[in-house]
Amino acid sequence: MKKALITGITGQDGSYLADLLLAKGYEVHGIIRRASTFNTSRIDHLYQDPHINGVRLFLHYGDLSDSLNLTRLIDRIGPDEIYHLGAQSHVRVSFDIPENTGDVTGLGTIRILEAIREAKVPARFYQASSSEMFGKVQAVPQTETTHFWPRRPYGVAKVYAYWATVNYRESYGMHASNGILFNHESPRRGETFVTRKVTRAVAAIKKGRQKELFLGNLESKRDWGYAKEYVEGMWRMLQQPEPDDYVLATNETHTIQELCEVAFSQAGLDWKEFVKYDARYERPAEVDLLIGDPAKAQAKLGWEPKTRFKELIELMVDADLALLDDIPLHLVDAMAGVLE
Repeated sequence: MKKALITGITGQDGSYLADLLLAKGYEVHGIIRRASTFNTSRIDHLYQDPHINGVRLFLHYGDLSDSLNLTRLIDRIGPDEIYHLGAQSHVRVSFDIPENTGDVTGLGTIRILEAIREAKVPARFYQASSSEMFGKVQAVPQTETTHFWPRRPYGVAKVYAYWATVNYRESYGMHASNGILFNHESPRRGETFVTRKVTRAVAAIKKGRQKELFLGNLESKRDWGYAKEYVEGMWRMLQQPEPDDYVLATNETHTIQELCEVAFSQAGLDWKEFVKYDARYERPAEVDLLIGDPAKAQAKLGWEPKTRFKELIELMVDADLALLDDIPLHLVDAMAGVLE
């Protein structure tokens, strides 16, 4: 039985990855931060599964700022694969707390890599890199060879983590790979990210619980895919005989306005009646266009996105409508897309 360690297991990607690895027969370990309240809602359903029932899923307290604890955990667990998904991952918040973002998102990766080296554990390592590294894009579409020009503290920290991963691969012979993932969304997306902010608002407006939705720049263009499919790409990277770096994307781009149009339409509403502009949501430096070419991942990993933009947003709207009807979170994915 393979062992996997996931940082950020309680997040969107971490929870989907845990689902995937457990279904493949792995023993899964996750690192969570100590807090006064539990924040495990995205993985609580796994403890209700009679085939898992806590036997193959283990959570450990830890923090990406605590290198000693990370080394102890990796030494004790002895994982075959490490998926480093933990980070301060909110782009707008990174402007408010740039130092913390650099410490957790950037240096946190170095601490994990050093922990692997110090513990002498031959684990394969996955680094969650980001399309935000491209920032002020130097080529369209973006590929693994496109130059980075990050425009936010989050992107800057991710560039540091990317090159740290490459450096440890080249310096110490680690099986360390970067997954350069473009925006990937789902019903489990955090509520402050723009896709989920929109779909939650649509559901609330439809149910009469909200009147308006305030947004910033509606012309920003993003490449949006389905997170549940992207975690399979992560897993496939670590099954390769040699480590490498891969873009995971849909090779399509859509504006925030298109997001609103599709989301409100799914609920039978006209977005123009409810969406209002608020300058507070503008960012000091904007990333105007992101679109990734996943040709390398398709050729080498056999990975390609299946769920396209319109279907994804409709799925998320249906899921948020279900949540307002008090349907448990772990049933939302199964029901999304088939609700009336």
